[in-house]
Amino acid sequence: MDLKHRSRGITDGRDRAPSRAMFKAIGFTDGDLQKPLIGVANTWIETMPCNFHLRRLSAKVKEGVRAAGGTPMEFNTIAISDGETMGTEGMRASLVSREIIADSIELVCRGQMFDALVCVVGCDKTIPAAAMALARLNIPGLVLYGGTIAAGSYRGKDVTIQDVFEGVGANAAGKMTDTELRDLENVACPGAGACGGQYTANTMSTVMELIGLSPMGFNGVPAMDSRKDEVAFRCGEIVINLLKQGIVPKDILVRAAFENAIAGVACTGGSTNAVLHLLAIARESGIALAIDDFQKVSERTPLLADLKPAGRFVAADVDKAGGIPVIAKRLLDAKCADGSTLTVTGKTFAEEANAARETAGQQVIAPLDRPLKKTGGLVILHGNLAPEGGVAKISGHERLSHRGPARVFESEEDAMTAVTSKKIKPGDVVVIRNEGPKGGPGMREMLSVTAAIVGEGLGDSVALLTDGRFSGATRGLMIGHVAPEAARGGPIAALREGDTVHIDVNQRKLEVELSDSALRQRLAEWKPKPPRYASGVFAKYAALVSSASEGAITRA
Repeated sequence: MDLKHRSRGITDGRDRAPSRAMFKAIGFTDGDLQKPLIGVANTWIETMPCNFHLRRLSAKVKEGVRAAGGTPMEFNTIAISDGETMGTEGMRASLVSREIIADSIELVCRGQMFDALVCVVGCDKTIPAAAMALARLNIPGLVLYGGTIAAGSYRGKDVTIQDVFEGVGANAAGKMTDTELRDLENVACPGAGACGGQYTANTMSTVMELIGLSPMGFNGVPAMDSRKDEVAFRCGEIVINLLKQGIVPKDILVRAAFENAIAGVACTGGSTNAVLHLLAIARESGIALAIDDFQKVSERTPLLADLKPAGRFVAADVDKAGGIPVIAKRLLDAKCADGSTLTVTGKTFAEEANAARETAGQQVIAPLDRPLKKTGGLVILHGNLAPEGGVAKISGHERLSHRGPARVFESEEDAMTAVTSKKIKPGDVVVIRNEGPKGGPGMREMLSVTAAIVGEGLGDSVALLTDGRFSGATRGLMIGHVAPEAARGGPIAALREGDTVHIDVNQRKLEVELSDSALRQRLAEWKPKPPRYASGVFAKYAALVSSASEGAITRA
């Protein structure tokens, strides 16, 4: 393969003298321009711990590229902090940013005609966005995750940002003082790195290793671990090897690889956001993946990783236990993964998994003969409230059925006010609508509300459903991604205060106890709300975005 299979078009020949002159203006030499040009997409931003350290890692990636015979060229894209914007208007920007990040990576690579690409990612949406861009471009490339934050320590116990969100509810309920909440806030996030449990960032990091777009064992190295620099350097070498071998993302992103990734989410109790993002990546890859496929894979996959939000350990503990390769080996041994799929190292899933080195005596990843739960954590529900499906994460601690009166709120803020002012009672079903991809717009995460419910002591007696999303830190009987969403006239739009909602996880049912004719009559009377934004990026997104059941991708 011609290693400069794309970049010759911008660097070679008489007619490209002006291009070379401009490259030379910033220090590139004739020798540099004769080598393959490798894009390094850096999602560094100075607003959050998740991506704050990526400049350092990107520099190491570039060193690896140069050492392997390529010329790296770094560029930036945006990122939005889910944790910092949670519960605010700013959270509407999070899912929208996934599309913009993917678009911007694609645009720079098409414009600059890079031969290969390394994407250095951190917070939640940067990870799937990088995969989406790679699938669109289909040039040799890989994803490097910046790594998890270390656990904080509060009163001798490991804590994460989840504990702070739940502390807000506990404080509102009078169970935690203002001083205690501030003390917790001060220690929960001890440095750079993405949120520490098996929340969305670490879930999608796991996905990237198991789907094959990240070298297995690399992403799980924590953010501030000294090994991370070496991992980044090796990614620079690996991308040149990918280029030499002519391996492109669509060689990796086959149907079996997506099922391997779903199994990884199920067996680690990962975030429900993985459903949304894997559907989106599949569509960019031309793979037919449906929301119900997650149920099928989850049913045959045991829950093995004892990770927060429901478990005892944080993501850094997985690395100490031997890393994602140990999870891959468990899945392979259980025949829950296809070992023949290709990874960016050029080795198969099975070759990488069989090289796993499990730490003796580790308690983070359960053995196959003693799973935490016989089936995985993802459950897809259907019924007259969710014809296109809704998504729940069941760790094994939640009750599996609930029947109660609907408490209907038209926004997250209204629901949060009701929870913290003690207007939600045991047995209630909190319904938050008009927060879907189109209606939000942006499908906000509901961690502030779900954590407040838990903090108020209602986690075992209240259910919640929404056409919005949940953070990976959400726990309890919470159902998100309800589709069609209210803004599209989905049945959730017809719910009224006091309607009886029935949830049955075993039967995978989500229903309102109304006759079909009564529900149809209500929907016939429904009128869409005026859009929240009449212009700008949110208006564009609302006009173009698809249903959550299709990954909430944007379409022309």
